[in-house]
Amino acid sequence: MTTATHSLSTDTSFDWPLAYQAESLIRDFISAFLLKNSAAQELAKDMSEKTGTDFLEWVDHFTLAPEHEGDLRDAGFIDEPVRAVQKVFYHPLAMLPRVLLQAAGSVDSVPVKLAIRSESVVDFVARHQLSGKIQGGFGDRLREVVISAEHGTTFTAVERLAYRDFVKSENVPGFATEVIAVRELWRSRKRDFPNDEDGVRHAFALQEEAIDRVGADVACELFFAEERVYWELKNRAGRIQKRRQDLLGLGWGNHDHHTFRSSRRFFADLVTFLQNFGFKKRERYYAGAEAGWGAQILEHAVTGITVFADVDLMPEETEIDFSSQRLQEAPVLRTVGLWCALHGDSFLQAGMHHLEARFEFENLRAQLADEGINTMNPFSNFDFLKQAFTQGERWQVNPKRVERLLECGLITKEQATKFLEEGAVGSHLENLQRRGGFKGFNQKSVSVIIEATDPRATSAYSAMTNPK
Repeated sequence: MTTATHSLSTDTSFDWPLAYQAESLIRDFISAFLLKNSAAQELAKDMSEKTGTDFLEWVDHFTLAPEHEGDLRDAGFIDEPVRAVQKVFYHPLAMLPRVLLQAAGSVDSVPVKLAIRSESVVDFVARHQLSGKIQGGFGDRLREVVISAEHGTTFTAVERLAYRDFVKSENVPGFATEVIAVRELWRSRKRDFPNDEDGVRHAFALQEEAIDRVGADVACELFFAEERVYWELKNRAGRIQKRRQDLLGLGWGNHDHHTFRSSRRFFADLVTFLQNFGFKKRERYYAGAEAGWGAQILEHAVTGITVFADVDLMPEETEIDFSSQRLQEAPVLRTVGLWCALHGDSFLQAGMHHLEARFEFENLRAQLADEGINTMNPFSNFDFLKQAFTQGERWQVNPKRVERLLECGLITKEQATKFLEEGAVGSHLENLQRRGGFKGFNQKSVSVIIEATDPRATSAYSAMTNPK
């Protein structure tokens, strides 16, 4: 399969542009479709009222007539060389749906077909009691079902298994069985070993087996599906929001990025593990001496998965590629390092620090409050980017970890007592709203929330918490 990717910069000064013209164009076409298709209009309403999500974030693609090619190009869309009967356009610098150009693909600027993407079309069919036949069987890379056909429009739901093409995937005998086997491989992965090096070696061995069985792209898709399951088990806000989205048969199709906190010891291993799946490095962040952290952003073009990988950094390490150069143990623990020391690496025992998904920011905030989930104050509050954590899920801490930190002089006796009695915040769900197709992050804002979630910074955490 041919996959288009844009040039992913590792320049720390790189910034993603805003694409308001492109988003406005896309929203106009989607709005025109909703006016013609009542099932789509009703689902958009349910998405907003029942899950706090924006219909646009679920749109996989829609069709247009060739006459709109100029408008798309003017807005920054370019050809994507994937397998399709039609010409496919995507925006290389924005998070927006793709557009298929075909004869009679639209009538009076109304797309004749629009597809949303759910994690499972079977779940979607079951939740909505659809009578249409699902095109494609379990294990196929592309599956689709018609939701509604009315007034010359067709509304469908698609499921993609690490697949960006628009033609039926090759039917490989036994592949569905291999998908099940790899899913079970990741779900049953042993994470906690007496020696963490053994845990890392075990993960790499499973990865090699998974890639051999289903290929890197599918192995990646299945790995992150199980990482979300593991995170949900340890995060009440995530379980509640997943249930809300599952009631509409959607799953986590609106995921934005997955945040992995790593010890300095295993950061290079984590990055290598991700690159084995086919991730490419994007921008790097570092905040220097004050914040003491760094992050490497990685993106997987085929699955659309983005990883935000955090690590403690020393001031002199801002001049190196800390994502590939193995970091030595440091004499102090910053926020990320202490989190890993208390809970384990995200790659191993702890699981993700947070999952960030795209929502209607204020809408979700109010809806989660009705469910008893409080949200911290926003750490990004711009027209193009709004971000806030749910109140942290507090985890018990293994006494042996606390004892080891105390013996090494990395925490005080008072901190040790507090961690043993109260535990420490482990994970969050992140409420994010993007506008203008913005793909990036705000380094200053991230520094604020990194500091606020330090297990030692109770006052900073309390100041960020909003019980409304």
